[in-house]
Amino acid sequence: MNIKAINITFSFLLGICFTVRAELIVPSEEEIRQLAKATVAEQIDNIAGTKVVIEPQMLGARMTPPRCEYPLQASMASDREINRNNTVRISCTTPDLDYPWQMFVAVRFEILRPVVVADAHIDPGQLLGTDNLRLEWIDEIQLRGSQFENVHDLLGTRAKRRIAKDSAIFAANVCYVCRGDKVKILARAPGFMVKTYGEALQDGVVGDQIRIKNTHSNKQLDAIITAIAAVEVKM
Repeated sequence: MNIKAINITFSFLLGICFTVRAELIVPSEEEIRQLAKATVAEQIDNIAGTKVVIEPQMLGARMTPPRCEYPLQASMASDREINRNNTVRISCTTPDLDYPWQMFVAVRFEILRPVVVADAHIDPGQLLGTDNLRLEWIDEIQLRGSQFENVHDLLGTRAKRRIAKDSAIFAANVCYVCRGDKVKILARAPGFMVKTYGEALQDGVVGDQIRIKNTHSNKQLDAIITAIAAVEVKM
């Protein structure tokens, strides 16, 4: 082999050596946390109408990685189904150790859902509107019962009981038709429809069946609430 060929080969190998050395980097805490976050995010299916919050733990004093060959490797630490608390394994090959370096990062995630809450203290019988309602994103694990996801759905309803500021509005706390309310009655039958008025004998929300009294005949009937102050009777 001639001198020129030897010089070319040496220069090529030297370039590879410098390239490898250039890839030896001590990963930062933020880089490790973001990699752990992305690893968990890949395991979560998107759910329409929700927000997902993923929060890796702060590493602090545990953050002592060596120089690593890039890219870093990341995987779930176990094969169990993803849940609120998870562990991600971060690892790399390093010339500073006789074995691959690794660390485990705890990652928590929450699924938030839109929920209508009281923007002020609400008394029994008080009308609900934009002045006393707002939308909040709340961790679904905190939700119990039937809530509302749209302020518009509650406009014009009334509180059945006292509702504290910042509390979620439950279906059991409001009425679209309240006992004693005057209601519009729509009576339907095949090829037949009658509109009249009556009085609600029970509280309820849309879809509930309540007892009403026809104010013209004084006859009591079962009716389905269809909107605020409106019910339907099937003949």
